[in-house]
Amino acid sequence: LQAMSGDEDDWLALKPQEPSPSQCCGSGCKPCIYDIYEKELAQWETAKAKQDKSLLVEKEQSSNSELNPDTFTAFSISSVEQLTEDTYQYKFELPGNSSLQLSLGQHIVLRGVVNGLEVQRAYTPISPGNAGGYFEVLVKCYEAGLMSQYIKTWKKGDVVFWRGPFGGFPYRPNKHGELLMLASGTGLAPMLPILQSITDDEDDETFVTLVGCFPTFDRIYLKPLLQDLARYWNIRIFYVLSQETSLENLPWSYQENTYTGRLNEDLMKMIINSCRRKPFVLICGSSAFSEDMSRYLKAAGIEDSSCFVF
Repeated sequence: LQAMSGDEDDWLALKPQEPSPSQCCGSGCKPCIYDIYEKELAQWETAKAKQDKSLLVEKEQSSNSELNPDTFTAFSISSVEQLTEDTYQYKFELPGNSSLQLSLGQHIVLRGVVNGLEVQRAYTPISPGNAGGYFEVLVKCYEAGLMSQYIKTWKKGDVVFWRGPFGGFPYRPNKHGELLMLASGTGLAPMLPILQSITDDEDDETFVTLVGCFPTFDRIYLKPLLQDLARYWNIRIFYVLSQETSLENLPWSYQENTYTGRLNEDLMKMIINSCRRKPFVLICGSSAFSEDMSRYLKAAGIEDSSCFVF
């Protein structure tokens, strides 16, 4: 009997732990961390019933530096750049000249441990999906955010764990006459790979109107990249700065395409009327931002079927 209970303890030690709510990033990943838990639990139950530990699959981390939706893979940080007071751009190394092979707008999930609590959050790489040897992520750190506390400790050479990819926008060249991109803050992230794929493809004649919403001019991310993109014949970029009161302090090159205040229903109608074709709309920001945008779009006559929310 003694031997039995010792064995029982061994099996209990091998039983997968149910994830805590903080471990789910809430982005609708397939598989979600809960799906993985269900699968591992079923494997554990089968192995226990057959009393055969070899049926337990080694899980945890893959070491071949290939992104995988089911397990976390280690990637090393090659550079850290502060863009604004609370926003950073992190560059991660990929072995050789390999690329993440993400399709457009796909996100990946980061795992962090803060005060013994595991947290997972989704981020969209801003580097082109076929970028060789690296990928880049834009992260806004929040004062009280659990994951932010972990990210703020990152420095060059640190190793962090990602899994994915998930989601994405099924973009096809020339499928839409015009894309209207509504991005708030780091909501810019999934828009950039799509913009870059359009400007890189000479045969893609999709018009793009990007509306970037930021508090102030200083807090617009990646200005040089956006200015470069705006030089293309088919790309227009507008800025809406909620906390700026006057355009006079802005460089003149920004004055004609920048609005102060918030992106409201009237401004939305004006932007849609200025689109060259009826737009298909991409939205990324906080849930409050997405709800407001959907409401203004409806008022402007754009149906839900012509919108995609990241």
